Amino acid sequence: MTVRTLVVDDSLTMQALIRRTLSADPAIEVVGTAASAEEARTKIKELDPDVVTLDIEMPGMNGLDFLERLMRLRPTPVVMLSTLTSEGAEASIAALELGAFECFDKLALRREGEAIRLPALVRAASGTRRRLAPAVPAPVRSEHVEADYRPRDQAMIAVGASTGGVEALIELLSGFPAHCPPTVIVQHMPASFTASFAARLDRLCKPSVEEARAGAPLVPGKVYLAPGGDRHLEIAGSNGKRHCRLIQGPKVSGHQPSVDTLFRSVARCAGADAVAALLTGMGADGAEGMLALRDTGAVTIGQDEATSVVYGMPAVAQRIGAVVQQLPLRRIAARLLQECRA
Repeated sequence: MTVRTLVVDDSLTMQALIRRTLSADPAIEVVGTAASAEEARTKIKELDPDVVTLDIEMPGMNGLDFLERLMRLRPTPVVMLSTLTSEGAEASIAALELGAFECFDKLALRREGEAIRLPALVRAASGTRRRLAPAVPAPVRSEHVEADYRPRDQAMIAVGASTGGVEALIELLSGFPAHCPPTVIVQHMPASFTASFAARLDRLCKPSVEEARAGAPLVPGKVYLAPGGDRHLEIAGSNGKRHCRLIQGPKVSGHQPSVDTLFRSVARCAGADAVAALLTGMGADGAEGMLALRDTGAVTIGQDEATSVVYGMPAVAQRIGAVVQQLPLRRIAARLLQECRA
């Protein structure tokens, strides 16, 4: 069964390039194109596509405004196309928060070996259609966070996420109190996105959220997001004096930074003092690292299938025995905090 796809872009040249890239995959059928939000709205009603590729910048109603209306009125899997500039990063993060499946760099369509990622994203996005529901804004913070919460000494939290992770991390961290355990996160993202995403999380959540820096000490009340790009985030140190380390190296489990690399370092440095969560995402990154954590006695949580945008990474972790407990997203923050309570 083919994935019926509508391409929305105001550039006829870009429409043709996207169509050619998608049509090279026999599992995808481009059923139409549109050059504006108004035309896209008409085509969606007429064609009922399985997936929409959507340009962020369009004349008239821009892609973000159109996405918000689409997800509210007629939820459809959407892959956003943008440029990976600082401005494009802000818009892309907003799109992911609104419910876009993933963002793809337009310039990658012209780079050999990278364009094939777009058909893979479209195929994966089509599998989420049955789970979509009219979008409801994520809560800014939990209504039941205890103001006097204190983590026990040595406790820390490690989290990994990929596709669907922007919304998931906003919901997860909205349940964290200001004085949360030191928390380290790998979210698969381009290098130009992570600083903007960390700033967005910092504005929305009670703890202080920042992009991880080499040598930054892990302290309560701080959340450290791995910078995207060509480095991995690890944790080093012991005896309660742990810190972030950014290391060069090849991709691990297909990613850089890698959740597996982070989790393995946490297993070495924190062991059973740590608690970890593996959230929504394509692929298997984080599963082996989570197994290493569980083998040390750490409590490990996997997001369940029903609340995952893509039940990939947590599914693999569950299958290999790395997960102590699967939970719906809304319950994961409370469980992590419970395990770290003083």
